[in-house]
Amino acid sequence: MTASLFQLPDELIISALAQAFPCREAQIRALATLLCPTAAPCRNLVVYGTEATGKTAVTSALLARLAPQDDGADDLEPPSLRYAIVSSPECITARHLYETVVAKVAAALEWSDAPSRCESLSQLHVELCKMLKYPSRPSGFRFVLVLDAIDRQREAPHTLLPALARLSEIIPCLTTVFIVTVPSPNLLLTSSVPHLQFPTYTKPEFVAILSARSPPAPNPLPNSTPQETTDLWARFVGAVHDALARAACRTLPALSHSCATLWPRFTAPVLAGTHSAKEFSKLLVAARLLFHDDRLLDPGVLAVPPSQPIAKSAPAPAPAPAPAPSGDTKPPSASAAPPPPPPPPSTPSRSSSTPATATAASALATAGAGPALARLLPSTARHLLLAAYLASHNPARHDLTLFSTHHHGRRRRRGGLSVSGGGGGRGGSRAAAANKHKKIARKLLGAHAFVLERMLAIFEAVRGEWADGKDGAEVPSDGDVGMAIATLASLRLLVRVGGGGDMMDSGGKWRVNVGWDVIRGLGRAVGVEVEEWLIE
Repeated sequence: MTASLFQLPDELIISALAQAFPCREAQIRALATLLCPTAAPCRNLVVYGTEATGKTAVTSALLARLAPQDDGADDLEPPSLRYAIVSSPECITARHLYETVVAKVAAALEWSDAPSRCESLSQLHVELCKMLKYPSRPSGFRFVLVLDAIDRQREAPHTLLPALARLSEIIPCLTTVFIVTVPSPNLLLTSSVPHLQFPTYTKPEFVAILSARSPPAPNPLPNSTPQETTDLWARFVGAVHDALARAACRTLPALSHSCATLWPRFTAPVLAGTHSAKEFSKLLVAARLLFHDDRLLDPGVLAVPPSQPIAKSAPAPAPAPAPAPSGDTKPPSASAAPPPPPPPPSTPSRSSSTPATATAASALATAGAGPALARLLPSTARHLLLAAYLASHNPARHDLTLFSTHHHGRRRRRGGLSVSGGGGGRGGSRAAAANKHKKIARKLLGAHAFVLERMLAIFEAVRGEWADGKDGAEVPSDGDVGMAIATLASLRLLVRVGGGGDMMDSGGKWRVNVGWDVIRGLGRAVGVEVEEWLIE
C-alpha cells in the first residue's frame, strides 16, 4: 500500500495559528496547502487584501511554523522548507531590492559566498540559480520567497513582477509569494496563478477579535465581576465600531486604539460609583459626546487641549439687606424683581453624569478646532487659510472695496456696503428692511470656488495688517507660500477643484474645506475678527 502524495501539515499547527489569528482559519488552511512541500505547493502565489487584514502576519507565522527550527538537536533529517521575507517598501531602488533578496536567501540557506552587488534582474537570476538550482537538495525541498508590499516598490521597472514570476520556471524548487493590496488583472503577465484574498473584517469579526483580548486596566472594574467587565467590553467594542468605524477607525489597529483610548472615559462613572457595569445604556448616554467627536482619536490635526482642573467656585456673597423705607427714601419699584433664591443642593443620582464624564464632556465642548489649528499650522498657512475663506465667501466684485487702500487710506469694513433705503420715505425703508430680512448671511452658505491668484492677492493685501497688526511685517518668500499651500492641500483644508495641473497655477480653482466655527476660532486665535472682513 503506497503512501499518499498529498499530506497537509499537522493539525496542531493550523489550530494554533487559527487561535492566534481569529477569523482567518480559511486563509491559513489555503496558505498551508499552497506552501507546504508535502501538500500542493505552487510556483507563484498572489496574496492580496486591504491594509491591516493580516496578510504579512499570517504568512510569516505560518512559514515560521512550517520551517524546521534550528535547535541543533539532530541533523539526521534534512530540512524540507526554507523561506525568506523581503519588505519591498524598505528598498530604495530596484537594485537595492535585488541585493536584499540575494542577502536574505543566502542567510536562510547559510550560503557563505553570496555576492555583495546585484545590479540587474539577469544577475539576480544567476545568483538564485547558484544557491537554489545547482546544489544538490533533498527530494521535496522547497524554498519560499515572500515579497511583501511589492506593489509599493520604488523605481520599479515595468518588467519587475513578470521577471520575478519567471524565477519559479527556471528554479523548480522555488515558490514566490507576492503580497499586494489590489492586484491588477494582468499582474504577472502569466496565467494560472492562484490568488488568495484577505477580506476586510466585518463587525462580528471585529467584535470577536477585540473581545478575545482583555480590556484595559482596571480589570475587573470596581464592584463588578470579571464576567460583567468582559460583557461590558464586548458591547462597548460594538458601540465604538458603529460610531467610528466608517469615519475614523476602519482597520483593526485603529479600532483597537480607539477602544483603548475611550475605555477609561467610558468607564469613569463605574469607577466613581454612580453607575454599574450592567447599565450599558446609561453609560452610553453619559458618554455620548465621546462618540460624536473623533479629535480624541486623531490628535495630529485637531488636538484637544489638555483638560484643566475645574476650580471650585466660591459661594456667591449674600445680597445686602434692603434698608427700611423712610420718608427720604423711595420704595423699590414693583418692576424690580427680588433676587432668585439659591438652587437647592442636588443629590447625586445614578443617572447624573460623573465628574470625570462632565470633565471630558466640557473639554470636548470647549475645545475649539480653530485654536488647535492655530497651534499646529505656521503663520503663513494660517493667514492663507483665512484668505481662502474670504475668497470663497465674499463676492469678487467687493474685493476692491474691502482690501484696497488706494482711495480711502484704510480699508472699509462692516458697513461700507450697507443697503440704504430707496426713496428716503417710509415705503423705501420698509422695502430695504424686507430685503435685509430675507437675505441669508454668506457665512451660512456653502463655500464657492475661487481662483488661486485672487486668494494670493487677498493674502498680500491683508498680510501686513494681520501680522501682529504691523504694516511693516516681514514678507514671506514664494517658497513659504508654496509650502503653506501644499500643507493646507495635504491636510484637506484646501481642496483643488477640477483635478490635475500644476498646484501653483494661478488660474487653478480651489475651495476652502473648513466651516465658519473653525475659521472664527482660528481668526480669534491669531487676533483677526473674520466677521469684519465678510460682506453681509
